[in-house]
Amino acid sequence: MKEALWWESLGDDKVKCVLCPNACVIVPGKPGVCKVRENRGGRLYSLNYGQVASICLDPIEKKPLFHFHPGALVLSVGTYGCSFQCAFCQNWRISQVKPTCTELTPEQVISICASQQRRYPSTIGMAYTYNEPTVWYEFVRECAELAGAEGFVNVLVTNGYIQPEPLDELIPLIDAMNIDAKAWDEGFYRRVIRGKADPVRRTVEQAADAGVWVEVAYLVIPGENDADEHIDSLATWLSRINPAIPLHLSRYFPAYKYDKPPTPIPTLERLRGIAGEKLHYVYIGNAWKKGYADTICPQCGTVLLERGALELERASLSQQACPGCLRPADITGKVWI
Repeated sequence: MKEALWWESLGDDKVKCVLCPNACVIVPGKPGVCKVRENRGGRLYSLNYGQVASICLDPIEKKPLFHFHPGALVLSVGTYGCSFQCAFCQNWRISQVKPTCTELTPEQVISICASQQRRYPSTIGMAYTYNEPTVWYEFVRECAELAGAEGFVNVLVTNGYIQPEPLDELIPLIDAMNIDAKAWDEGFYRRVIRGKADPVRRTVEQAADAGVWVEVAYLVIPGENDADEHIDSLATWLSRINPAIPLHLSRYFPAYKYDKPPTPIPTLERLRGIAGEKLHYVYIGNAWKKGYADTICPQCGTVLLERGALELERASLSQQACPGCLRPADITGKVWI
C-alpha cells in the first residue's frame, strides 16, 4: 500500500480521486469504483501498489501490437482492479475481484525483465496489461521510469479511461499503447461499461499527438456494438488522426455476466471491410484464419508480415519498406524474426 497520486481533499476526511473520469468522491474506509484506491483517514491510498497478480513473457503481438517491434517479447505484468465494470469482461477474475498476488518492488520487476532479456534477447521491455494499468498508476510510473533508464521500452495496454493531466505526466515514459475502444456508441458505454466514451477518444488523440505508437482494439459483441455505421464512424475518426493506426477487431466469447454467443466470423469480416475503406491496417483477432493477422502494404498489396495465431512467422521488408513499391511500412522498431 502506498499513498496515491492524483487526489484532492474535500474536508471532513472526504477525498476526490482525479485520476480517471469517474472522479469518485470517497468517504473514509471506502474505495472508489476501481476498488483499489481507498480513503484512509482522509488520505487516498493505492491498495494494489506492488501487488502482482500476473507476470509472463509474451509476444508483443498478444497485446495486441502488430506494428511496434514485430516479433519481439515483452515482460507483461498486471495487478487487480479496473475503472470500468464491463459486464462482458474477459479478465473479470482480476479486474472485478481481488486474486492472490505476489508482492514485488519496481526494482524486482525490472530485474526480472533484465534476466529474461539475457535468456531471450528479443525481450525489449515491459507491458503493463491484464487488468487496467492506469488504476495501478503509481507502480506503473515507477516501473516505467526504471525500465526507461535501463533502455527498455514501456507498453501500456489500457481502456484509455484516464484524465488528461495524469496521462500527460505518464506519456513521456510510454513508447506504445494499445487502447481499447469498447464501442462508438455513448449509450453502450453508460449502460454496459459504466463509463463514458469521450475520455477514451481523447486519450487516443492525446497519445498520438505526443508521438506514442498507438494501436486500437475493439471487441465486437453481437447485437451490442457491431453496427456497420458505428464501425464506419470509428474508422473515420481514427483516419483523421492517422490512417496508419492499426485497428484490431476482436472476436467476443461469452464471459463474466454475458452469455451471448460468440461473434460470427462473417460479422468480423464485414466490419473489417468497412473499416478498411478508411484505415490502412485492420486485423481480426481472437479468431484465426490465414490472412487475418498479416500486415499488407496498403499501396500495392504485398504481404509484409505474416503471422500465425499470436506470433510473427515471416517478414518481407526492404529497410522497413515494402519490397514491391518501396512504400514505408508504418512500423516502428526492429523486426524480430
